[in-house]
Amino acid sequence: MTERGAWWREGIFYQIYPRSFQDSDGDGVGDLTGIIHRLPYLLTLGVDAIWLSPIFTSPMADFGYDIADYTGIDPLFGTMADFDALVKAAHDGGLKVILDLVPNHTSDQHPWFQEARRARDDPRRDWYIWRDPAADGGPPNNWLSEFGGSAWQFDAATGQYYYHAFLAQQPDLNWRNPQVRAAIHNVMRFWLRKGVDGFRVDVIWHLIKDAEFRDNPANPDYHGGRPPHEQIISRYSADQPEVHEVITAMRAVMDEFDDRVLIGEIYLPLERLIAYYGKDLGGAHLPFNFALLSAPWHARDIEKIIADYEAALPHGAWPNWVLGNHDRPRLASRVGAEQARVAAMLLLTLRGTPTLYYGDEIGMHQVAISPEQVRDPFEKNVPGVGVGRDGCRTPMQWSALPQAGFTQATPWLPLADDFTHENVVNLTADRRSILNLTRALIRLRKAHRVLVTGSYRPVAAQGDLLLYRREGDGEMLTIALNLGDQPVSIATGGSGLDGEILLSTWLDRDGERVAGTLDLRGNEGVVIGRVM
Repeated sequence: MTERGAWWREGIFYQIYPRSFQDSDGDGVGDLTGIIHRLPYLLTLGVDAIWLSPIFTSPMADFGYDIADYTGIDPLFGTMADFDALVKAAHDGGLKVILDLVPNHTSDQHPWFQEARRARDDPRRDWYIWRDPAADGGPPNNWLSEFGGSAWQFDAATGQYYYHAFLAQQPDLNWRNPQVRAAIHNVMRFWLRKGVDGFRVDVIWHLIKDAEFRDNPANPDYHGGRPPHEQIISRYSADQPEVHEVITAMRAVMDEFDDRVLIGEIYLPLERLIAYYGKDLGGAHLPFNFALLSAPWHARDIEKIIADYEAALPHGAWPNWVLGNHDRPRLASRVGAEQARVAAMLLLTLRGTPTLYYGDEIGMHQVAISPEQVRDPFEKNVPGVGVGRDGCRTPMQWSALPQAGFTQATPWLPLADDFTHENVVNLTADRRSILNLTRALIRLRKAHRVLVTGSYRPVAAQGDLLLYRREGDGEMLTIALNLGDQPVSIATGGSGLDGEILLSTWLDRDGERVAGTLDLRGNEGVVIGRVM
């Protein structure tokens, strides 16, 4: 298949946090068999690919992002047979399967690191990043861990420090070592041969560090109340020019297999993000665009984000959009329950591949976690500045049954207090629920190819109104989104807004004709159809 018609350009991705999706064995933690059990739900939702956060063998210091065996399944989630069964069941249903690849660092329990720390002359020593102490015996430079404190951990047995961008239990691999690259390439091939359809690569912009280990500059914009690592700018500890060579080589491994996708997690400004498409688009197929995760929820701000992104994309590059993930507060809590419906319409009508985060389709909100219930190491290490991620990782709310139908045991994180009424069963029965809106939006997207392949055209608007068109193949759809809570009325004369409402975020205006004036309620969006 050519890239122009690739499934990842046309599909809708759905991120599953496996610990929180469905427990099948009664231990309070979700697992692979639980995901298999819930595949029919995903098929009725209409998504095309599932992305699983890490399921590999791990001590779980960072809940799977500290891997002790790249080619093993952690018993908490099941067995390799369970994984194979999941891939088969997903593929049988037409769903693709994406795995989380974590190549920047391993667990300190990984055999590679256990060997590396035995002696300075161990063959694996250079697989990790080791430096002698500074003249005063302290860390080699001023680099900080994103999870608090210095990014250097002293190893008394060998008298050197090792580098960890995150927890001390997550030592960074040395991607300047060709053996490391070859080992991770073989890990990729292992899973690709098992039928995995692609990878989302964790912190891909971190893979290469400055060869001279220069101090990072101070951040003049840092202020109290922010995570301590933001006191410095990671000029030398991430996003190095040589990283693109590394990603090109990873892409070459993907290209050994038919029809696979490479996605990169990249939290960088737009002008640096787009470089990760690579020279001649030979980098990541989809460098994740997280701009909407932290954007002010105002029409002009979002309009500018879309325009800047569309203008900056390299020729032929495919856009993508994300509104929620396992690291950021829940969408419904960021923008409000009513605007979450408008946000869903935005996500599923913009040009590019959308990714849904589990539970956002039912409006799950950020759950307040009491101090004694905190599980996230980020929050434990850096308390009091609002970095805790547990609140967006709480169990999926399936029904009003005990424990929301997620488990028969005590769940690993507390449930939201509204699960008895805000759940899949109840919202399926409610014709105008956000869940049924999401299903309707996905059906609309699949019924009108212009929403997949059409061009994006902004339409001038003011105030809380966001307007744009999708055009192509003899069809034009206009999307009108009211990001405010007050009604708005728009004169349609000469604006091309006349037509038929195909869908309203309140699911009650299908077929309504628009002629002369378009009236929108507060917190309402509509899709208007018109044959060109």
